[in-house]
Amino acid sequence: MTATTWPLTQLTANKDLQRIAEKVQSGNRISDEEGILLFEKGSLGFVGALANFVREQKHGDITYFNRNFHIEPTNVCVFSCKFCSYSRLYAHREEGWELSIDQMVDIVKSYDGKPVTEVHIVGGVHPKMDMAYFKELIQKIKAHRPSLHVKAFTAVELDYMFRKAKLSIEEGMKDLHEAGLDSLPGGGAEIFAENIRSEIAGDKVDAAGWLKIHETAHQLGMHSNATMLYGHIESYAHRIDHMQRLRTLQDKTGGFNTFIPLKFRNKGNDMSHVPESTTIEDMRLYAIARIYLDNFPHLKAYWPMLGRENAQLSLSFGVNDIDGTIDDSTKIYSMAGSEEQSPTMTTEQLVTLIKQAKRRPVERDTLYNSIKDYSNYSFETTSLN
Repeated sequence: MTATTWPLTQLTANKDLQRIAEKVQSGNRISDEEGILLFEKGSLGFVGALANFVREQKHGDITYFNRNFHIEPTNVCVFSCKFCSYSRLYAHREEGWELSIDQMVDIVKSYDGKPVTEVHIVGGVHPKMDMAYFKELIQKIKAHRPSLHVKAFTAVELDYMFRKAKLSIEEGMKDLHEAGLDSLPGGGAEIFAENIRSEIAGDKVDAAGWLKIHETAHQLGMHSNATMLYGHIESYAHRIDHMQRLRTLQDKTGGFNTFIPLKFRNKGNDMSHVPESTTIEDMRLYAIARIYLDNFPHLKAYWPMLGRENAQLSLSFGVNDIDGTIDDSTKIYSMAGSEEQSPTMTTEQLVTLIKQAKRRPVERDTLYNSIKDYSNYSFETTSLN
């Protein structure tokens, strides 16, 4: 008997948690206070069962992935976030890398003839890589491969671009969208609570600015993702506050595709003294996010950050998407000490990972349109990267 066919209230003797289970099983929204209570009192088994119920109500046993690749224009950055192991300050840019437009277009061309659907472009905030630079990049990518979905630039990068170009958010987003920008990734959200954000990332766009950029993208008909950096110096209340602001904006625009919790990693940064969260706490976070963010259609586990085994485990805790093949050498998490030091998986490996978790692997595009169901696909007779 599965969690979808018997009362979830049987999983706990705690009356408050039982009331939450009743709300979840009835399809009703939980409050901020109830979200905090799940963190404080909910066992892993309890929140996992609730999250799996929500996941299966929304998606059954489908688990999505896409075929994408990343381009990281630079790790040189004008900002110095305490949690970041990736960037190098502009004053020390000889320690970093800076790709030219032609070099990035050559990366795109290297995928000619391959069935990738998305290029994901994020990096440091380089003062010489401005609005005009990135408009030209997008236009050249679209000229070469018009059907390739360009998901690019965190709100941190965009905020800097717009301010430097003396453009409003509305003007800047419209210009980039017309140049070929299709959607926004969710990076740069970190944690919205002002006191925590000011301590770990105080010199970049604030919560209101991040939310405004995404709201403006949604108003232009673009979709975006949302993230939260967790497992550092934030409290449970800070986590719920962050998700509450996202849930409120999603009520207003409906423009978010997916929520992606990002685990803090403590290697090679100024917060190396802060211990990382345990796997149990990771799974509890995914589960509670799935329960709380009732208006987000998807919950993604970014496998290069979690590692393959933990990403597979997360499919039992509300997650229905494990991102893509990421066929490159993205360094943002490997430089911070993640399990995946060379984050590349073939389609066959991703499909196998999902099937091992007793889920149905479905390839999607960036907007979650289904491309191919791999449930009964055999790789023995077909060569597929």
